[in-house]
Amino acid sequence: MSTYAFVASHHTVDLTTVAALSAGASGIPDVLSSDDARQLGVTGSVVLATCNRLEMYVQLPIAAHLPTVRDMITSSISGRSGLDPALVADSFDLYEGEDAVRHLLTVASGLESAVVGEREIAGQVRRALASAQEKAQQDERPLPGELVQLFEHAAHTARQVGQHTLLGSQGRSIVSVALDLADEVTEKDWPTRRALVFGTGAYAGATIAALRDRGCTDIWVNSRSGRAPEFAAKRDVFAVPEGGMTQAMAESDLIIGCSGGSAPLQPEQIPAGHHTILDLALSRDFDPSVADLPNVELITLESVRLAAPEETEEAVATALRIVESELAAFLSRQRARAIDSAIVALRSHTMAVLDSELEKTRNQFGCGAAAEQLEIAMRRMVKSLLHTPTVRAKMLAAQGRTDEYVHALEVLYGIQVEDD
Repeated sequence: MSTYAFVASHHTVDLTTVAALSAGASGIPDVLSSDDARQLGVTGSVVLATCNRLEMYVQLPIAAHLPTVRDMITSSISGRSGLDPALVADSFDLYEGEDAVRHLLTVASGLESAVVGEREIAGQVRRALASAQEKAQQDERPLPGELVQLFEHAAHTARQVGQHTLLGSQGRSIVSVALDLADEVTEKDWPTRRALVFGTGAYAGATIAALRDRGCTDIWVNSRSGRAPEFAAKRDVFAVPEGGMTQAMAESDLIIGCSGGSAPLQPEQIPAGHHTILDLALSRDFDPSVADLPNVELITLESVRLAAPEETEEAVATALRIVESELAAFLSRQRARAIDSAIVALRSHTMAVLDSELEKTRNQFGCGAAAEQLEIAMRRMVKSLLHTPTVRAKMLAAQGRTDEYVHALEVLYGIQVEDD
């Protein structure tokens, strides 16, 4: 079984395209859990979508089916986003096996983010796994253990990087850099500013927490879905009443878009006055032409990316060493699990043959003392015969040669080793 990662990120694709790809990827969980995908051998998938990237992790045992799976993904995203299929296909880099694992650990640790070391990505990785598990439960097809373990280990790696490098202690994030930029161009100071947040998701929650950390207490939440009152009550902030969005914007010094998914607000919808607008939504909450309004400062994700501070080489180098160490630990555990499955399969096969032969002996000679002694002797012999293959299995696993052992069992005994 191999893990493949289809990756489109700010490193190779502009953010507008990333947003369009992510909007078109809403149907990918259904596509990759369909009967057609299952017939190709797809056993599970996880989709990770953030403001800077769209990544799809797919487990597939037969590499020959990879082009077909890729075509299914491309067709689905193209159909939902309106993007040309060739553009969709060219937007994704492909990582396989160990490279896919390394990439996810690096991403979860914030080392691939626009703001290196940012904290939000680790939570997004955990939520991506939770969403995939919920989907798998609905389909009554459990997510493969290896895929679950990979994402759990990615979250663990992120914690290790946060605890043992300066990246974690600096606490930088996309939101924090955006608020730093806003602070430079917004009137008043944080304790006297009014902030209006669009959205009720995890990103909006992180934004409210960051505002509070800076001393802002006059925080309002607006939601086009009607969830603002409940969301605001849980966070002890204020909800914009129905129909009050325009007035709320007029009275706000800082307007922060964290929702996306709806038509972006046009310049004529922005009330007159001095406003700083942060558009942090993956799909824009504000049309770029809003920047042309007098007395309005528009800060976008692209602005944040350009303004993100560079990290020290030492901190990044330390983080990369942690990633490589955690990669080795993960691969070692996966090899151990695989070889344990192979050992269990060999023992089960051998013991089944033994039990069959012993049953024939009992039928022929009964269950007397002689038959019991023969059974003891045969079990000792089988145990002895299994000793060397078991020791060799452990040695090969340590050398990263588990596949050779599994292949040998299939060729010599016809034993199919099931993935964990």
